[in-house]
Amino acid sequence: MASRSVGRRRADRRPNRRRKIDIPQGHGHGHGHGHGDHVVDTSVVDSDAIVARRVRIVVAAVLAPLLAAAVIAMIVMWPGGGVKVASYQTDSARGEVTALKPCAEKKDQCDEATMKLTSGPDLGKSVPVQVPKAGQAPLKIEVGQSLMLGIQKGAPLEQRYQYVDHDRTMPLLLLAAIFAVAVVALSRWRGFAALIALAVTAVTLTQFILPAILKGSNPLLVAVVGGAVIMAIALFLTHGINAESSIALSGTIAALGLTVVLGWFFTKFCQLSGLASEGASGVQALVPGVDLKGLLVAGIVIGALGVLDDVTVTQAAAVWELSAANPAATRRELVGAGLRIGRAHVASVVNTLVLAYAGASLPVLMTFAIQGVPGRYVISTEMVAMEIVRGLVGSLGIIAAVPLTTALAAMAVADRSRDLISTEPEHVHEPV
Repeated sequence: MASRSVGRRRADRRPNRRRKIDIPQGHGHGHGHGHGDHVVDTSVVDSDAIVARRVRIVVAAVLAPLLAAAVIAMIVMWPGGGVKVASYQTDSARGEVTALKPCAEKKDQCDEATMKLTSGPDLGKSVPVQVPKAGQAPLKIEVGQSLMLGIQKGAPLEQRYQYVDHDRTMPLLLLAAIFAVAVVALSRWRGFAALIALAVTAVTLTQFILPAILKGSNPLLVAVVGGAVIMAIALFLTHGINAESSIALSGTIAALGLTVVLGWFFTKFCQLSGLASEGASGVQALVPGVDLKGLLVAGIVIGALGVLDDVTVTQAAAVWELSAANPAATRRELVGAGLRIGRAHVASVVNTLVLAYAGASLPVLMTFAIQGVPGRYVISTEMVAMEIVRGLVGSLGIIAAVPLTTALAAMAVADRSRDLISTEPEHVHEPV
C-alpha cells in the first residue's frame, strides 16, 4: 500500500465539521490567560476586524444612546444637596464604659455606666449614662465596651447622654479590610479595580439615588438611571473598555429593562402598596409624598443588579472562549454552546437569590409557622408576597440575561476570520 498527500483545502464559506482549528497560543489578556503551553488567547477575538465592526454597530446603535440618556437624566435629576432634614437631625457621640453600677432608683431595670467620651462635644470627659440591665437588652453591656450615645441639647451634663446601641465600627472596619485584602490577593489589579467600582457604587447610592428619591424624583426612574451608570462604570473599570465588556453591558441593560417592566407590572397586579417594606412607614412619615410602590420596584432593580453583572460577564466570556477555540463557529453553534454553559450557572444563581430573599424574611415565616397559619394565607400577606415578587422578578431578569447576552455575543463573534481555518493533510490510501 502507498499513500499520497492531497494537501490543504481552501477555506470556504460552508461549515465543515472536519476542520481543525489552529488554536492561538500565548499569554493573552483575556479569560484564557495562563502559564501552560497551550492557552486559548481570547484577546485575538477583541482584535478581530469583523468582531470590532459588529461591536461598534451595537455600541453606536444601542449602548451609547442608552448611556448618554442615563447620564443626561442623572444630570437633570441631580438633587443638588444631601438627604438630611434639619428638623430631624440629632447629635451623636461615642464612649467607652469604664464602670457599671445599678441605678439608684431602678436597680432591677438599668445600670448606671460611667462613660469616657471618645467623640462628641465633650470629648475626653467622663459622664453618667443609664444603660439597660442584663436581660433588659438584646446584648449584655460590660466594662470596656464602646457604645453609641445620643445627645440631648441643653440638658445638664449628668442627663445629656443616652444609650443608643453598641459601637460596631472597629469589627466592621476589620471585616472590610480582610475582604479588600482577599479580593486584591486573588485578583490583583482587577480586584483593586473592583474595589474602586464598589466605592463608585456606594457614592452613587448615597449622593444620587437616595437624595434624588427624597427630593421627589420618581424612584423607579432614579434606580434605572443610577443602576445603568453604576453597571457601566463597574464593568469598564473591572474588565476594561473592550468588545467583550461592551457586549456584557448591553446584555445587562437589556435584562435590567425587562426586570423593571416585570417588577412594575407585578407590583400593580399583586396590589402591593410597599408599606410592608422594612422602614417604609418611617420614610413615609419623614417624606409624605414618596412613592412607596416605585420605591419597592426600585429596590428590586438595585437588588438584581449585582447578580445580572455576574451572569452577563460570565456569558460573554464563555462565548469569547468558544470563538477563540473555533473562529469559524456559526451563530447558532455559539448560542447553543453558550446556553448550555449558562443553564448550570443560572440554576445556582437563581436559587441563591431566592434563598437570600427568604433569609431576609425568615423571622416572619417562623412567626406564621408558630401560629399555624395556612400556607395560602401566608403567601397572600403583603409582607410575604412582596418578598416572593422580589425573588421571582429578580430571578426572571437573571434568566433573561443569559439568552440576551449570549445572542449579542454570538452575533458579534460568529463566523469571524475564516482565513484562520485550515485542515490537516489527508492521506488517501491507494493499492500498490
